Amino acid sequence: MAGDYPYELLEHPQELAAFGEWSEEVYRDFQACQLGRMSEAQFIAKHQARKAILVLDMTGFTEAAQKFGELASLLRIYDVQKVCAPIFRQHRAALIHAFADDLTVIFDDPGTALDVAFEVHHRIDVFNRSSLASAHPARCCIGIGYGDIFAIGPNLAMGDEMNMASKLGEDTARGGETLTTANVYKALRHRGDCTFQAQSSDDLIFPYYTVQRNR
Repeated sequence: MAGDYPYELLEHPQELAAFGEWSEEVYRDFQACQLGRMSEAQFIAKHQARKAILVLDMTGFTEAAQKFGELASLLRIYDVQKVCAPIFRQHRAALIHAFADDLTVIFDDPGTALDVAFEVHHRIDVFNRSSLASAHPARCCIGIGYGDIFAIGPNLAMGDEMNMASKLGEDTARGGETLTTANVYKALRHRGDCTFQAQSSDDLIFPYYTVQRNR
């Protein structure tokens, strides 16, 4: 403990891991980095991977809870998960993690993530027009990132591409819309079945793109 910090610090990796943010091993590696026993290059080599991240948010969660009741809003999440889970499995998602009305899904390549996004919007539209849908169904907002991420934490994805995909999916995209980072655009811009369009926003400090499947 530093002499100029008079309070207790919780530094035991096993106890910190109980919070559910990172594993005990990751906490040990953080300590090793701070103590100079592990270099940044060693940490990157151990924990970094190149992946595509799809972040899905659902429209109207807070509004639905206030207008139609808490159970109704939760059932909307249940319906979206029922529709989306088969798509994720069919495309061999490396990870599926749900939290509240968000879904984070990891794929090995951005092309698969984009295919999944298109299929999610299609099946959600079909479901919402079916007799299975509730009176106030949700739509999906999707952000996709691609690049080197740290495969740690509950989503096994931390870093700039995860941050940007989350911002696009949770805060920027509208219902039925898919937004991508510049890395996804660079990797997939030559696809003939879809069209990317550059976007800008005063609220975002990074470039992003809308992408639509060609009819």
